Amino acid sequence: MPGFELFGEKEKAQVNDVLDSGVLMRYGFDGMRNGHWKAKELEKALENRMQVNHAHLLSSGTAALTVALACAKVGAGDEVIIPTFTFVASFEAVLSVGAIPVLVDVDDTLTLDPKAVEKAITTKTKVVMPVHMCGSMADLAALKAICDQHDLLMVEDSCQAIGGSYEGKPLGSYGDLGCFSFDYVKTITCGEGGALITNNEEFYTTAHQFSDHGHDHIGNDRGAENHPILGYNYRISELHAAVGLAQIDRLDSFIDIQKKNYTILRSALDVLPGVAFRRVPENGVENYSFLNFYMPTEELARNVISALSENGVDACFYWYDNNWHYYKKWSHLKNLNSLSPLSDQIKNGLTDFSKSNFSQSDHWVGRNISCLIKLGWTEEEVKQRAENMINAIKSVIN
Repeated sequence: MPGFELFGEKEKAQVNDVLDSGVLMRYGFDGMRNGHWKAKELEKALENRMQVNHAHLLSSGTAALTVALACAKVGAGDEVIIPTFTFVASFEAVLSVGAIPVLVDVDDTLTLDPKAVEKAITTKTKVVMPVHMCGSMADLAALKAICDQHDLLMVEDSCQAIGGSYEGKPLGSYGDLGCFSFDYVKTITCGEGGALITNNEEFYTTAHQFSDHGHDHIGNDRGAENHPILGYNYRISELHAAVGLAQIDRLDSFIDIQKKNYTILRSALDVLPGVAFRRVPENGVENYSFLNFYMPTEELARNVISALSENGVDACFYWYDNNWHYYKKWSHLKNLNSLSPLSDQIKNGLTDFSKSNFSQSDHWVGRNISCLIKLGWTEEEVKQRAENMINAIKSVIN
């Protein structure tokens, strides 16, 4: 991770096909494009790879989340349960449809704690959104049982976990809707882009209409299409889809590389006292894009992250202090700083974060160190990195 590390001739060939046709838009211009439909081809490839009936490409992972919530008919006053550890897009998407994000604790998986979800459900709850952070999943069976019991929908945010699986199903396909990001730093990339997958025909119909100004996409005369619903513009371009089409063919090889590098590093750290690894739920297979481990205390974790940097180990993250991924630094949500006015319904429905107790999340995230697994490393570089990591950690715990 990320896929741009291994850009090559396949990506160039797909992009050149689009440039040669001169058609950069995914809809219309049938006569000019010489049979090139990159977005449609990538959607079909995603359906096959993710074992679902429908895939729809979008302009970003954030757009995928927003459109998924629209498909689920989430709107004003509805509540969507999300984890305290996620990317800001999770709550931004919820707010964009007029709903209320309800933050709950994560557990040792670094994802939604089912017990915390159960306690957070109210009569306004509409969706539970597990976020498969850093390549691994939540206890999806437990969350699905909760959703079924309370008649809730599950929207999987799999933006960081493409290629992982749970109970033999690709991540994103376990819930009612699944979302992916194909931005520049994801395991496979379109440069910018995202996708929504589902087995629900109604959700799919809503997705492709809502993301293109409500067009029904019936027939081949765009000017004559109807607009059965209100929609917006979350379209992907053919150029972006072309890059993704080359990358989806390489996904399995990318995962194999990540697993190999991950395994070398984890095996090296496994013998160190005080180091423990995130829990991957039973029957779950992560996509190996990050190696996540815990130190016994927050202080030790902070010291280790500094020591790693001093020993030349880059791309290791201490999310606890990160203003993109952990609730403590989300000032624009906590203080409701927005250029567009939020409704009183949203403002009154949001948690008073000054009184929130997310000590369980603090316990896990505050002790966690997350190291990116790169695709471009040589085996020698990975082994050297393992040695440097061991030296850094030993310098702190000895």
